[in-house]
Amino acid sequence: MQTIKLKYLFTLFVLIALVQLFVPLQMILGQEDILDKGTAYKFKTEPVDPSDPFRGKYITLRYAINSVTTKDSTWLRQDDVYVYVKEDSLGFAEVDQVSKAPLAIDKDYVLAKVNWYNKNTKNLRFNLPFNRFYMEESKAKPAEDAHRKAQRDTLPNNTYALVYIKEGEAVLKDVIINEVSIADYVE
Repeated sequence: MQTIKLKYLFTLFVLIALVQLFVPLQMILGQEDILDKGTAYKFKTEPVDPSDPFRGKYITLRYAINSVTTKDSTWLRQDDVYVYVKEDSLGFAEVDQVSKAPLAIDKDYVLAKVNWYNKNTKNLRFNLPFNRFYMEESKAKPAEDAHRKAQRDTLPNNTYALVYIKEGEAVLKDVIINEVSIADYVE
């Protein structure tokens, strides 16, 4: 009787351990799949540098494409918005169209949240989901300073985020300053 109880407890322990390994592994493999098979887009950025006590130092990124003009006036704060993107003539991401539901078209999109809709200007502002770039703690402050300085530079399009998009999922791979990864730029 005692042996059977121990076998059940051991089996339960092994199952729980496997689930705890499977969940993070599944998340990692999903992100890697997006990086391998997704489409890369360059999003123009603006810097801010806060800290998260649980996840570490990061750069908060604001994007030049965070709004679009639309005649649909039924948007509410925190509504989901499907933001379809395409490349502009310089190779940067731009909004192609927005929708409240996925469209039956073969275009890259990300699911964002509505910030607000201005009925006078018909402007819809939204927050893109890839707005934090985590870094090694010792590099975060110099990276923020370098990013801010590059933003003030007179060169157009010298800072951007490299984001991979696949089937509505997005992974922020890197922040680039003057065609150099921000991690290398601050060294």
